[in-house]
Amino acid sequence: MPVDPFFREYYGRLRAAMAGATSEQEARVALEDFGRRQKVWTSPDVVVEDIDVPGPHGPVPVRTYRPAHGRLTAALLWAHGGGFVAGDLDMPEAHMVCGELALRADALVVSVDYRLANESVRYPLPLDDVHAVWTWLSTDGLPEEIGHVPIGIGGASAGAALALATALRGRDGGRPADALLLAYPFVHFPVPALEASAAAELSTQDPMARLAPPVIEHMVRTFVGRISDLPAEAFPGGALLDGLPPTHIVLSEYDDLRPSGELLKRQLDESGVPVATLLAEGMLHGHLNFVADLPRIDESLAFFATALGEARTVPSAR
Repeated sequence: MPVDPFFREYYGRLRAAMAGATSEQEARVALEDFGRRQKVWTSPDVVVEDIDVPGPHGPVPVRTYRPAHGRLTAALLWAHGGGFVAGDLDMPEAHMVCGELALRADALVVSVDYRLANESVRYPLPLDDVHAVWTWLSTDGLPEEIGHVPIGIGGASAGAALALATALRGRDGGRPADALLLAYPFVHFPVPALEASAAAELSTQDPMARLAPPVIEHMVRTFVGRISDLPAEAFPGGALLDGLPPTHIVLSEYDDLRPSGELLKRQLDESGVPVATLLAEGMLHGHLNFVADLPRIDESLAFFATALGEARTVPSAR
């Protein structure tokens, strides 16, 4: 199916909102104002709390989500996307996703406000933040009354790379994860080429909806400081993947990063890791970052919630 018409309308409104900007600063202000005017996810059935968790580079802000009623049967650590350089706890890919998964999976979900990469913040600082919250969640962060429950790690785009690397750290020492949930992961550099038919359809979209090679290269340089000799932890598609927990991957059909998720699926298969994928048809990269009534968003959230439910059927490693 072609790209969902929602995206052309959305990026059309976004471009119109930024049309008057004459400098990078004005464009940033216009973008932030546009974001504030978008629909915000809320639910009276979710209890939300902001706290700080100790980390090796200072406190790490996190936001916790839990159903207002019912017993918790799982937990999840979640890392938003943003190319390592952007994103926060309020973006739908953090706030909406975590709230929905808390409700759908009867789970305690912890969203990590990891340090964003810039000239003074490089790898491994963002990863260290996520790992610190994982250590806290898997040792002290669960309420005593819920007992032993499976704990998963998840993330979107660049956050998926941080989630996968955190799962590798847990595998090699500490508390292994019981499930791994990855949305349109960015775990390889260079990224393999997108198939010709999908690339042709994607070329008809607004350039703001694309992750062109210079954009990807900029994100890598900002995160690691270079584009060669990259540590396997930074882009963990290049790491040893044996021994990871069952993994569920959501792919956006029209996404410059889709080949990274597809390659990861093949690598996990080869490594003997149980892996399942969902192709969100008609979706662009970052489709979970929109609070919109799109069936594929609901389908993607249900896929992840079911994965957490399946983790409850096997003994927890905790």
